[in-house]
Amino acid sequence: MRAVVFTGAGGNEVIEVVERPDPVPTGDDLLIAVRYAGLNPADLAQREGRYPAPPGSPPDVPGIEVSGSVIARGPTALRFAVGSRVFGIVGGGGFADRVLVHELHVTDVPERLDELAAAAVPEVFVTAHDAVMMQARLRPGELLVVNGANGGVGTAAVQIASVAGARVLATVRSEALRDDVARLGATVIGPEELVERAVAEGGADVILELVGAPNLGPDLRALAVRGRIVIVGIGAGTEAPLDLRKLMGRRAQIMGTTLRARPLEEKAIAVQAFAREVVPHLAAGRIAPLVDRVFPASDVAAAFDRLQSPGKLGKVLLDFGATSRS
Repeated sequence: MRAVVFTGAGGNEVIEVVERPDPVPTGDDLLIAVRYAGLNPADLAQREGRYPAPPGSPPDVPGIEVSGSVIARGPTALRFAVGSRVFGIVGGGGFADRVLVHELHVTDVPERLDELAAAAVPEVFVTAHDAVMMQARLRPGELLVVNGANGGVGTAAVQIASVAGARVLATVRSEALRDDVARLGATVIGPEELVERAVAEGGADVILELVGAPNLGPDLRALAVRGRIVIVGIGAGTEAPLDLRKLMGRRAQIMGTTLRARPLEEKAIAVQAFAREVVPHLAAGRIAPLVDRVFPASDVAAAFDRLQSPGKLGKVLLDFGATSRS
């Protein structure tokens, strides 16, 4: 197989593209042939040595999602036939043209989605749905704030909340991208407008925090009574002062979440909830993934540079080329 590996911790100098033997599925695992792989902030953190792969995942091959066709099955993997198109999440190893994944961590790809679109779905839509709908319990008519809404998880969350009947207020720093995010179903504002606009709407019932620590203070001021803040992104910082009086006065909740390190069963619950509640909307075209840029796998360093740059709309993908081999 062809794979991207990290030879250590650091910057782009630790990235290599190598050939390795194809993995062999055992137990309930599937072997997936991959054309496109999605980059995520977790991969950047792993490259820098801040987010190691969980036990049981390849320690040096990044990539936390997979989309492609089943080409082999372990002896007890019975949910999907060879040839099935699936997508889902992995603990690592996703940056390769052959990826092992547990059969409970994937679901069927709707016919409507081609290979490119399908590759932009799993990590961001599973993460957004799990954070906003499962953990923060967003309900129809409530106000969701998405901070940093132009990235993969942000654009997914805007769409999921919109089709669920919630109101969505999205902060986007780049004025050039605001109309694009608005078309997904949000009222789009600059970050500096958040508190005033949210308070005018009666306060945010749920805030999806994708930026990090500097937003915690404004988030609390923007929150409604019994509001919930769920923290997914920390790229702008990890530590911030917390006004406990405001938290108590609003009877609010602050929660953090990750998917990668969860036990097998908890990951399966998140993926299967996504399959029930999000995939039908993807199949019907009511929501759709957004692709920012596609880079050849050989140009993975440039893909990481793009991932770190501001002004993205949707996902950055790697192209491993044709997946069929003799």
